[in-house]
Amino acid sequence: MRWQAQLRVTAFTPEQIPPAEGPEIAFVGRSNVGKSTLLNGLMGQKLAHVSSKPGKTRSINFYSVEAGRKFTLVDLPGFGYAALSRSERESWNRLIGDFLSTRGALRLIVHLVDIRHGLLAKDEDFQEWSRNLETPVFVVFTKADKISSGKRSGLVRQYVSAGLRSWDKPLVCSSQEPKTIEALRSFIEAFLDRSDGASEEEGK
Repeated sequence: MRWQAQLRVTAFTPEQIPPAEGPEIAFVGRSNVGKSTLLNGLMGQKLAHVSSKPGKTRSINFYSVEAGRKFTLVDLPGFGYAALSRSERESWNRLIGDFLSTRGALRLIVHLVDIRHGLLAKDEDFQEWSRNLETPVFVVFTKADKISSGKRSGLVRQYVSAGLRSWDKPLVCSSQEPKTIEALRSFIEAFLDRSDGASEEEGK
């Protein structure tokens, strides 16, 4: 089913973060990992602003999605952009960290990683920090079109063997390859169905 999506809220401060409306899935990753482009591919329209300049997203953006069910995609600011001032980076880190640690509606954190580089220092920092979260972290590799299809599986195995942590087997995606976007879309829908089922069992 094609997703219907719209921007609900753009929040720059904790006070601007809206109440949850159903389950939420957050996307996080280094600046310039291709997060906005991937989100646009998932939603089937250009809602997330794409820029060639790293660190463009400086807010938490909430996108309401209708796909036979309602849920929210949360676009978090990219981390690791060195050109920002120290105070700006610290402010972003607090905003992201507090949201991921305390948001009750959050069901899944999608950690986007550039397949060409694997885990860089800030990615490793995030993976270590997220060990203490109750919310599962799922790795999706971006920019797959930059790597030949025959090399992708080997690279993923290499990164996992080196210590990459993911709730399920990582997916490899590219906004230039619709089949990979559809695979991620299907994964999210199935995850939410499974998450709802688990919540119902716990409530009995």
